[in-house]
Amino acid sequence: MKPETTAIHALNLVKSATGDVTMPISLSTTFLRGEDGGYPGGHMYSRVSNPNRSALEKVITELEFGEDTCAFSSGNTAGMTVFQALKVGSHIICPDDMYWGLKKQLLTIFQDSLTFDFIDLTDLAEIESFVKSDTAMIWAETPSNPLLKITDIKALAKLCKKHNLMLTVDSTFASPILQNPIKLGADIVMHSTTKYIGGHSDVLGGSLTTAKKNEFWERIINVQQTGGAVPSPFDCFLLLRSIKTLAYRIKGHCENAIKLAVYLETHPKVEAVYYPGLKSHAQYEIAKKQMKDFGGMLSILVKGDATAARKVVNSVKIFAQATSLGGVESLIEHRASVEGPDSKTPQNLIRISVGLEHIDDLIADLEQALNA
Repeated sequence: MKPETTAIHALNLVKSATGDVTMPISLSTTFLRGEDGGYPGGHMYSRVSNPNRSALEKVITELEFGEDTCAFSSGNTAGMTVFQALKVGSHIICPDDMYWGLKKQLLTIFQDSLTFDFIDLTDLAEIESFVKSDTAMIWAETPSNPLLKITDIKALAKLCKKHNLMLTVDSTFASPILQNPIKLGADIVMHSTTKYIGGHSDVLGGSLTTAKKNEFWERIINVQQTGGAVPSPFDCFLLLRSIKTLAYRIKGHCENAIKLAVYLETHPKVEAVYYPGLKSHAQYEIAKKQMKDFGGMLSILVKGDATAARKVVNSVKIFAQATSLGGVESLIEHRASVEGPDSKTPQNLIRISVGLEHIDDLIADLEQALNA
């Protein structure tokens, strides 16, 4: 099935006696055992599994062309689970502009159990020079947050195979509609389902999908089920509802984002635009090759300093000045101030999550804000 059809029909695991077209919410925390001590309904305890979570995991697995998925209570928890599943002393190669929440985990939680290097993953020669005897994984993020760098997943997968490394790809900015890292050779794909998969800024979640069920995946399942940082049945219900419209929302995000990027690229008060759909983007050809479209996220450098950038985000009327991304509403933020004093993000960078409002209204709002 095409993704538009998969998104609507792959979740129909439960055939209700009352004939529900939409899967009902199963709130029970425990499930009946049979006379033989087994679980004829397929579920024992909701920390381990739940009908709504199983449906969510099934549809994401199919959308990502994997073998299995684990759903989590947040994107950060999904990422943390990968780090927890690695053996103590493992070395990870990470992107230099890795999402700050996951980078902070490595620097403040895993600093005594893992080692890591943050490098430019657009340079394959540099990546290979950082591979060590204890390197276990390359963690890629493409498009990256907030510089919208594009990593060549297929080339990176080939390098990982050469050195017997795992490749995990944070594909949050792309969603399963625009990019499928497993089809390009990745071992695991991660999403913050809070973002495009949820799409309405009303539910937290994360997911990991594996290309193969192997020993490392069993370690991830153990962290999920034994650690218990799982989404609630209602969270899963909301995500399943949102996935049904994911493909069509993504089309709208992409259409608006390219128009906004083209407008901003020639604006006299904008120094640079980071959007992989622009031919001026350094990795445009790679993005064109591995993505079906270029997404709804872009970043700009305004001419000036942090004060100039803050003035713009404080002057918008339609854009909401808020963290997060992927919702139907357009969001804007001065990114460095979110990331804190150790941020490497340029002080004049503004990150924009382009929503589904009319593009003319979005352009007019940024025009008045840039000229405020």
